[in-house]
Amino acid sequence: MEQIELIILPLIIGYILDLILGDPRNIPHPIIGFGNMITLGTKKLNHGKHRLLKGAFMSLSLILLIYFSFYFLSILIYGWEKWAFIIFTSIFVFYGLANKSLLQEGYEVFKELEEKGLEAGRKRLSWIVGRDTKDLSEQEIRLAVFETLSENLSDGVVAPLFYYAVGGLPAMMAYKMVNTLDSMIGYKNEKYLYFGRVAAYIDDVANLIPARITAFLMVLVSLRYRGFVFIFRYGRSHISPNAGYPESALAGILNCRFGGTHDYGGDVVVKPYIGELDRKIENSEIKRIAYINHAVCFTTIILIIAFYLAINMLL
Repeated sequence: MEQIELIILPLIIGYILDLILGDPRNIPHPIIGFGNMITLGTKKLNHGKHRLLKGAFMSLSLILLIYFSFYFLSILIYGWEKWAFIIFTSIFVFYGLANKSLLQEGYEVFKELEEKGLEAGRKRLSWIVGRDTKDLSEQEIRLAVFETLSENLSDGVVAPLFYYAVGGLPAMMAYKMVNTLDSMIGYKNEKYLYFGRVAAYIDDVANLIPARITAFLMVLVSLRYRGFVFIFRYGRSHISPNAGYPESALAGILNCRFGGTHDYGGDVVVKPYIGELDRKIENSEIKRIAYINHAVCFTTIILIIAFYLAINMLL
């Protein structure tokens, strides 16, 4: 029963908090702190010689710092009071999840596009994607939102839950640092080509299993088994070793086409097409994406609970 209280209960509470609150902008978020640490380290180290080694040192140091900080803090709090441990873990599970906030951002882009027009939609999209949005059409904006939501369903929902399941809160928060490092310095441009290379590689390895789990669950909850065909056909086509799997699953579910040529701050990146049918995406389809995201998140939670209950019964 102790496993239920210490592992499952914080998981359920954190999930419910995310479902209700999302990502309130007036509450301090630990990921901002992670970002500040990365910014400081980058300013100190990303210059001169040996940038690859300095980037590797910073990335590994920050990941280990976060893991062991939460590991020893969890032990300290548990030794003081069990319920304080449950509250502490619940709060950071809530911080570790990003399901509702991701969907809110997607809905905002569609709302701006529908109510205020193309320029407003482009501007709002620029908040959540790294590419240049100034020349995108309405169709390209909608597709960009769907690509981002599918990829971030893995990075922001399934992967954090996966690492919580295998290593508790310390592993979950260490993964969040991995993902934050990749989002800030994991670029193949002149500034970060060497300094961010190890961070990008660690992120690729960390997401290897979660991305494939995400793709499988997306197809499962949607009952559109064409998604499996797309996963096997297009999953490896993406320039990312992981993003192609959830994107392929969603392209199969919707029977649409992702990919193409994108501009990332002046760097033109040609992404292979995922899917063949270049059909018009309707505004109402964001609701279908919301269902998939919520269903995948809920299913992942249920699978983790079932896993720990099964272990508890066997021991």
